[in-house]
Amino acid sequence: MIQFKALLIKELREAFRDKRALMVALSMGLFAPVMIMIISKVMITEIVGNPPIYVQFTGAEYAPKLIEKFEENNILQFANVPEDDKYAWQERSIEVDIPEDFAEKMLAGKAIDVVLRADFEKKASSAPIRRVKEIVRGYSQSIGYKRLLVRGVDVKLLQPIILQEQDTSLPTSNAVMVSMFLGMYLLMGAFVSGLSIAIDSSAGERERNVLEMLLCQPVSTLKIVLAKMTCASSISVLSIVIMLVLTTVSVGFIDLTKIGATFSLNAFSIAALLILLIPLCFFATALQLFFSFQAKSFKEAQSTVSMLIMLPAMVPFAIMMIDDKPEWVNWLPISGQSMLMEDVFKGLPVDWTVLASTTAITVAMTVALVLALAQKLKSEKVVMSLS
Repeated sequence: MIQFKALLIKELREAFRDKRALMVALSMGLFAPVMIMIISKVMITEIVGNPPIYVQFTGAEYAPKLIEKFEENNILQFANVPEDDKYAWQERSIEVDIPEDFAEKMLAGKAIDVVLRADFEKKASSAPIRRVKEIVRGYSQSIGYKRLLVRGVDVKLLQPIILQEQDTSLPTSNAVMVSMFLGMYLLMGAFVSGLSIAIDSSAGERERNVLEMLLCQPVSTLKIVLAKMTCASSISVLSIVIMLVLTTVSVGFIDLTKIGATFSLNAFSIAALLILLIPLCFFATALQLFFSFQAKSFKEAQSTVSMLIMLPAMVPFAIMMIDDKPEWVNWLPISGQSMLMEDVFKGLPVDWTVLASTTAITVAMTVALVLALAQKLKSEKVVMSLS
């Protein structure tokens, strides 16, 4: 333990000596809560807000009642767009064409083709297009109901069956945007925060000839690997703790009541998340050290290990695409933690059996990586980057 303590102090001193690398390592924990707050506010505004929309109407004079309905819902003609927003709405280029025979077909009770022309794949246009379609459909439905009433037909005949929806989800389940972003950032933090420290303490020390001098000392390679892994993992855990603490503060600035949701991180939730993520931090660091020592240079190690960052983003996304998930997915690293975090965010009870299984498999894989790396460091080919 004395040797391990000396090695760990040495690794921590080198990690904290480089202030820029340390700030990069902790940047995920510092900036992720701010990003969650900003993105959530923007999304809530788009969902429940009613900002003005500017549309290029053609043939507006043929349907004054429809245009009036648009204006009541803050959908205005393009001529009224402010000068500062003119370029943005020109880029969106949303057009509504009303035919000349609108009034004649309306009197005759015939179907009228109103054309909505826009780039439906453009993200900036999706919310305005949705609102325009809702207004046209609502206006058309109201006219249809009025025609039936004039003919003495009860409009209730159009809905012989009324589906009563009863949502059994908890209010915390509705805060999907916050939980989704936080879950992704927590997984990313476990892999990203200790990345620079892991690369510098492996490929970086080898290029500076520090590793060779360290291996010349009467210290086992296992203790060296454990010290490096513990140092980088500690930075990752610190970043995750900072992220969780700052998120509890930043969520208070998001008015989730507008979408009928609540989100909070209590002491139990934070403790459950740490139990899930701490083993993942050690697994991520062990994986990064393993691949860093396989690289021949510091630059190659950076490019190789950086590819591991895609794992915490790709695995949860792949799981989301699977409707009927196999049971073994719950036990694997990253995927198991991802699904358990989802339950924690929704306020559901934690399945401690699954948590124990996932943690055990993650720890077992971490131990295997550490033992394999300790064995590899006994080889001159790895130490001298000959392979």
